[in-house]
Amino acid sequence: MTSMKMWYLLLLAAVLPIVPTVAEVVKSVSDCNQFLLNKTPPDVTSILEGKKMDENRYKFICQTYDKERRFLTLYDTKNKIPVYSAYKYTGETEKGTFKRPKWMIEPQLEGKTNEKMMCNADDNTIYVKQAGIKDYENKEGFNKGHLIPYSYGSTTSDKKSTCTLTNIVPQAITFNGGSWSTMEKCVKCVMDKYCKINNGGTKAYVVTGAIPNDRNKQLNNKINIPDKLWSAFCCYSPKEKKWIASAHWGENVSENESRKKNEKYKTSGFWTLEELLNELKVDVFPGKDCPRHTKITKFYPKSNNCSCPPST
Repeated sequence: MTSMKMWYLLLLAAVLPIVPTVAEVVKSVSDCNQFLLNKTPPDVTSILEGKKMDENRYKFICQTYDKERRFLTLYDTKNKIPVYSAYKYTGETEKGTFKRPKWMIEPQLEGKTNEKMMCNADDNTIYVKQAGIKDYENKEGFNKGHLIPYSYGSTTSDKKSTCTLTNIVPQAITFNGGSWSTMEKCVKCVMDKYCKINNGGTKAYVVTGAIPNDRNKQLNNKINIPDKLWSAFCCYSPKEKKWIASAHWGENVSENESRKKNEKYKTSGFWTLEELLNELKVDVFPGKDCPRHTKITKFYPKSNNCSCPPST
């Protein structure tokens, strides 16, 4: 005889589309380090509360979709936002339009360790350790800002895998659709041209993160609204015959407010990894491979139709 719980799950599956993926909240970054340069995570101790990471609060998620691991996220279950997401960019191999899936959640964050499928987020569900769709209602000038952009996905499944609420932060709408979007398009274009490998493919490492505010500023009294977003990439460039890298960050406010507050942000474009470290105390690519004092500004004139900002 089928139990009432089983009947409920069958009914839920009929009403809400189920995404065929295994949720993987892993114990250590070493369990999902293939998305990190030299398998080394960023040093983000300045963001974490305490010198040692609280493993009950911060969780590594091996973001998995269609039974394949796609990227890595370090998630803050207190602030309900990711600390960072890391992705190995390999270029776009499947082009065309697709229907974005409904936003997804990680059931294992809620202690449902026996879950075999990751469900689409239910509009009426309140989650304890992560943000849900309901928590993003009444946006107050913010929308869902991807850390790893869906446009960076190599395949359609890669793109869809970014549409999980554990890869999202509240982002000022004009910032998300303005200068931040311009930065993402510019970096993608540069990586496609300069981050080549021997077989003609593309390989670069991208990490994007958020600096939470410490003033208890929250969206819907639940989700921390980050003060800043940051991003960096690094790759070996055969065209340049050396490693190249660059960083970017911006204040999570409307574009007009950002220009009034910070003229440097308005005109400077991209910065170096060293400047990111000095400004935000985040060491994105520890090690010797990635140059710490270079920018990609010199590539702008050689990269047509890349939406790159004016270089100074």
